[in-house]
Amino acid sequence: MLLRHLRLPGVVPYEIASKIQDQLVGAFLAHKASPSTVPAPPPTVITAQFQPVYTCGRREVGTVTEAQKALLTSPTSWGKASFHEALRGGQTTFHGPGQLIAYPILDLKRHGISPRCWVHMLEECVINTCAHYGVKAMRTENPGVWVSEQDKISALGVHLRRNITSHGIGLNVSTELKWFERIVACGLEGKSTTSLAAQSVSPIPGVMGVGDVFIKALAAQLNAVSGIEDVDESVIAVQDI
Repeated sequence: MLLRHLRLPGVVPYEIASKIQDQLVGAFLAHKASPSTVPAPPPTVITAQFQPVYTCGRREVGTVTEAQKALLTSPTSWGKASFHEALRGGQTTFHGPGQLIAYPILDLKRHGISPRCWVHMLEECVINTCAHYGVKAMRTENPGVWVSEQDKISALGVHLRRNITSHGIGLNVSTELKWFERIVACGLEGKSTTSLAAQSVSPIPGVMGVGDVFIKALAAQLNAVSGIEDVDESVIAVQDI
């Protein structure tokens, strides 16, 4: 079995990746509804960089006020962000240029992975990716992946529907960290956000190169539990979506 890697080139709107993700989840659900007539899609990971965007998790959907949205989307000297609600777990966070987004879409039941183990697996892939660049990352009592008890380098939020997982991780590579000053990132007061660049990784790696390292780490994890043999690489022509 191959792990399909859909790479979105450049810096794309959040809505593009969201639309592709919804289509892939729909294909998995269609197979579950009619397994004898609809073929099972391959496990797939979307990697991308987003245009600046704040997203809130499902616990906050409908609770973010217009005043809060206006603050988040007001222009800054380093850019202007949009705002979107998402179905993932977790609370409000930021995505933007310099941050790796990885959205795996697969049937956990088909691969014999529990939701708890899936989150652990994603964390481990981020930790291994950071280690590739000489940065020691770890788990703490708080969600996500950290380089210390104070400094978070990667947010994690997933959504499950009939064991089909979507959303995933946002790993800060060279992200402008000032974006996070407008929010209490993931609802954690008194914590800071960092990046590979802020951890003195030199030269600063490209986001898509970091994505390749993450994909290899994920393929290795999946191979250990469900026989993923290799990665099938694809580049999506965003203008055709």
